[in-house]
Amino acid sequence: MHPASSNHPAATTPPAFLPADVIAALRRVREPMQVVRDAQGRLGVTFTGGAQAIGDDAGGRLDVIATLPPMYPEWLGDRAFCEQVGLRFPYVVGEMANGIATVEMVLAAGEAGMLGFFGAAGLSYGRVEASIKRLRASAGDRFAWGVNLIHSPNESSLEERVAALLIAERVPLISASAFMGLTPAVVRVAYAGIHTDAAGQVVRPRTLFAKISRPEVARRFLSPAPADMLASLVTRGWLTAQEAALAATLPVAEALTIEADSGGHTDNQTLTAQFPSIVSVRDELCETFGYTRPIHCGAAGGLGTPSALAAAFALGAAFVTTGSVNQAAVEAGLSDAGKRLLAQADLADVTMAPASDMFELGVDVQVLKRGTMFAARAKRLYEAYRAYDSLEALPPALKARIEKDTLRATCEEIWAECERFWAARDAEELARGQRDPKHRMALVFRWYLGKASRWAIEGDPTRVADYQIWCGPAMGAFNRWTAGTFLAEPSNRTVAQIGRNLLEGAAVITRAQQLRAAGVAVPAAAFDCRPRPLN
Repeated sequence: MHPASSNHPAATTPPAFLPADVIAALRRVREPMQVVRDAQGRLGVTFTGGAQAIGDDAGGRLDVIATLPPMYPEWLGDRAFCEQVGLRFPYVVGEMANGIATVEMVLAAGEAGMLGFFGAAGLSYGRVEASIKRLRASAGDRFAWGVNLIHSPNESSLEERVAALLIAERVPLISASAFMGLTPAVVRVAYAGIHTDAAGQVVRPRTLFAKISRPEVARRFLSPAPADMLASLVTRGWLTAQEAALAATLPVAEALTIEADSGGHTDNQTLTAQFPSIVSVRDELCETFGYTRPIHCGAAGGLGTPSALAAAFALGAAFVTTGSVNQAAVEAGLSDAGKRLLAQADLADVTMAPASDMFELGVDVQVLKRGTMFAARAKRLYEAYRAYDSLEALPPALKARIEKDTLRATCEEIWAECERFWAARDAEELARGQRDPKHRMALVFRWYLGKASRWAIEGDPTRVADYQIWCGPAMGAFNRWTAGTFLAEPSNRTVAQIGRNLLEGAAVITRAQQLRAAGVAVPAAAFDCRPRPLN
């Protein structure tokens, strides 16, 4: 896949030896560059538009010792991945939950030649269905787009309904996130509709991206689904016998998003240690099962600056996925008040807090700490849940504090609201809460966790101290990188400008490293490529 601007010819220029001139030359990444040595032995760079062996300049003879090809942002990742998915750029806008990754964000990413996943997690079935129909009508087959399928251990029926919807609505790309293992729903999405064409080649009607952070989970998604699970799906009528037979030879996922220290659900892993370890699992299983189609591995988590993207591509990432930084984008479904808090975040302004969807399991999410008391209050709720068996067993002083500072209502009033909510959403969950006092306490506490995200999305001015904003340290790095530039202004932070500038900077930094490897004395400032408006 060639970039639209690939036909611009290079111009002949005098060689650059001074630091400021080398930095200026590095910005011209789309032109072939030559490394030259002058009569005094200095190494510099020049552009000639051709491969000359020896030249002259005003100071005497020049020897060409290396020629670097053009460096396009489009070419930083795996071009085969971009061609397979239908992308201009190897760049994915991640599926921020509760619709924060909006339909508008997915469409804007697609129009810019990137891939966006709609943030379906936490939304009602009706909202997900309406959003998919909007995406289908607006995007169609013009560009790549996708939707999130999140693991919902407390709402398996909703997970299964959404999976069936993704299949029925012919969603082309699906990102499966927060899965700790395989479920019938995600296996059904992976394999339903697979068939062979007239040439005998296997055709998969949709591509499943598995967002994972652990090698053991990667192993499950990179292997064929277990035979007993496939048989069960055939029995339930979710797969045909022919589909199950083909599935037995294919991995569940055709792409992995390897997620390091990120906002939301995260294991706080270090990408440089994690990525190659999981890629080695991919390579091992591809050889074991004899897969003939490539499984592409992308990187996510901590990607808020061009240097971070360049490092991810240097690790071998086929694509990169950004998350936290897109919450600050114009198209993000987060309130202006929430975006202002994000714009003030620094590297250490994040912390871990209990996850609403996996509260009873003790799973945490990474959230913004600065400007909000959410994390501290959520942790207090989880500690109370662990220590006591029911709302009635809470010590009076603790219960009063929770009701006054956190819930701002009595536990009984919140439970009445939970009853109305779950009666409409999942009657089984309601029945469990009615018969199990411990679970009833969990549902009351989860009310706060779920509402805290809604308050941030809606910008409730009375609940600013309770905003739950999923955020990783990448947000602080992004704010430092954009300080004093046009992207420091929230109204300029479109998803396309964020992505284009991150990729452009990554290309410049990659070229700077190439020059340094060739022996050129590259100034440190060359690795600090600040944003500018890009078309």
